[in-house]
Amino acid sequence: VSVSRAIKPFAEPGRPPDWFSQKHCASQYSELLETTETPKRKRGEKGEVVETVEDVIVRKLTAERVEELKKIIKETQEKYRQLKRDAELIQAGHMDNRLEELCNEIMM
Repeated sequence: VSVSRAIKPFAEPGRPPDWFSQKHCASQYSELLETTETPKRKRGEKGEVVETVEDVIVRKLTAERVEELKKIIKETQEKYRQLKRDAELIQAGHMDNRLEELCNEIMM
């Protein structure tokens, strides 16, 4: 219950209402555990930190999210550059013949 309630504020748009139900969260976690390789235990000194399955899952999901965010940033930067170029062309008067078409695109 606490996990599904805690992550609900981070919902992405378009998720179904039952996405954060206890049952769905448990099935997703179970699937993650099944698909993640169990780290091999190493013999070593006492007090040595041994990586757990949970650590592997966190590292994997963090890396995936970082890649997603990098992709979103790249797309946003490209969109910004395109809009900036369009604004400069409009201000210079080079797109006067397309202004009506651009206005219609913006309205849509």
